[in-house]
Amino acid sequence: FSGKERSCIRFWSIIYFITEQSVMMRLSSRILKSLPALVDHYSRFSPSPLSIQQFLDFGSKNACEKKSFSFLRQELPVRLANIMKEINLLPDTLLKMPSVELVQSWYVQSLTEILQFENTSPDDLRMVTDFTDTLDKIRKRHSNVVETMAQGVIELRDSHGIDHQTDSNIQYFLDRFYMSRISIRMLIHQHVLLFSPTQETHPRHVGSIDPNCDVESVVLDAYENAKFLCDQYYLASPELELVSHNGIKKASPITVVYVPSHLYHMLFELFKNAMRAIVEYHGTAALDYPKVKCQVSLGKEDLTIKISDQGGGIPKSAMDVLFNYMYSTAPQPPKSGSTTAPLAGYGYGLPLSRLYAKYFQGDLQLVSQEGYGTDALIWLKALSSEANELLPVFNTTSSRHYGTNIPTSDWSSPYTPRGSQNSVRTFLTFRI
Repeated sequence: FSGKERSCIRFWSIIYFITEQSVMMRLSSRILKSLPALVDHYSRFSPSPLSIQQFLDFGSKNACEKKSFSFLRQELPVRLANIMKEINLLPDTLLKMPSVELVQSWYVQSLTEILQFENTSPDDLRMVTDFTDTLDKIRKRHSNVVETMAQGVIELRDSHGIDHQTDSNIQYFLDRFYMSRISIRMLIHQHVLLFSPTQETHPRHVGSIDPNCDVESVVLDAYENAKFLCDQYYLASPELELVSHNGIKKASPITVVYVPSHLYHMLFELFKNAMRAIVEYHGTAALDYPKVKCQVSLGKEDLTIKISDQGGGIPKSAMDVLFNYMYSTAPQPPKSGSTTAPLAGYGYGLPLSRLYAKYFQGDLQLVSQEGYGTDALIWLKALSSEANELLPVFNTTSSRHYGTNIPTSDWSSPYTPRGSQNSVRTFLTFRI
């Protein structure tokens, strides 16, 4: 089959799958029948990235549900279709995994629901209200996408194994898939928080954005919750040393326009890693532990947060795999309903945290000295007008990646990470 024929076959099989699961009872049969063509149509458009300032301006100055409705009913199908086209380029063995089919069914259902508003009038208040309710349902439906897709990769690994080429394609895809998910949830969450009467928000926030996000406050919140987990798991935890330097307004608290939940996600993950490393390196019987040091600085362009630990560091041979999905030595997580902390055992903590940093043009990197400790650095844009969404685009370049073989090394002794899960300091999520 050609790529287009293969894509159509996949769509019809997913439509059949979700129909069999009885989750599409009220959806338009016309849209379902034309869905492959609609996905092709919308995937030809590139997503329209927004800056934090644009989110803020719209929500605080001229928030209009009709305008948001008109934009999202066009933009959300574009973002969904772009990533749905890319999903179909994954290996058939992965696409046939039950968890991956379930994720695809959610995307098909959500796109179909949104397309029902494609030709409706923004002046129809009932339709606008229904649209907001539909987005809230979609947000809840996709709440477990990360874990479910991770389970699909585990199913592939356990049933077929994953070779180097497949692993490379999966790593490339997951970065793009999860970044797409972050962006779609940001759009939906903003709309629902601004316009749904059932949603409660912080009085200072504009949707999910805090125009005056107190960075130290988020740091302390993330540290305290990580400390709670560390105390529960090890009955001990290192203290925090926090230092701030405001290079713009001396002696003033550091505030930025940002999404506090995104910043918290990154910091919580890094604090867990640092505290675990310190306690395990120095031993649970130690009477005292070196402090976790956190430095926050604000300049004209960047907000920088550095978290330093004396937890023994990471060998250089292991650095390349730290941001790989599925890299973890934690036990494979049980099904939902367990009491494990989020994402334990999936090995998704660090790569997802880096995506949150990159989403608004920031970054997250690690620098380590084996035998001493590790520095984790987060860079965020200080100016909200420069903090534009970083979005995956489905095009010839992205398509070509999945068909390109990894070249054979033309250097002697090609580098291969040790990869021994027992020889590398791992970044795990604590079990409560």
